Amino acid sequence: MGFVENAADGLAILLWAADPDAPQRLATPFLHAAAAGAMDLPVEIYFTARSVHLLLPEVAAGLRASERFDKTILDAMREAASFGARFYVCTDALRAQGLDNQPLISECTGHGGAVQFMARAADLRWRTLVY
Repeated sequence: MGFVENAADGLAILLWAADPDAPQRLATPFLHAAAAGAMDLPVEIYFTARSVHLLLPEVAAGLRASERFDKTILDAMREAASFGARFYVCTDALRAQGLDNQPLISECTGHGGAVQFMARAADLRWRTLVY
């Protein structure tokens, strides 16, 4: 792998406090995911709590981290996906947010929740970040 000796096998990112009501905090997880992907590191992003709203087609497309930031949050998400990041949505969070029957963006890879994320967190070969 690239230029990092003894690199981890992958990076798992949990979006827990990443809330669409605070868009200034939303670009960073996806920028980090894109950077890790550019380093050929497998990346998994787990959407939980209110972050599941970002997977609705119209939500992330209408958010910017700053008025001076040209990209939308959806642009940042798609950039991370273009570097191989896989997006997993928590079914319990979808249900809790009343979104369990809503269509999600095509970048959403599938369902994954607490068990999948904890498996990554318990794997010493993987690193985890929580936003």
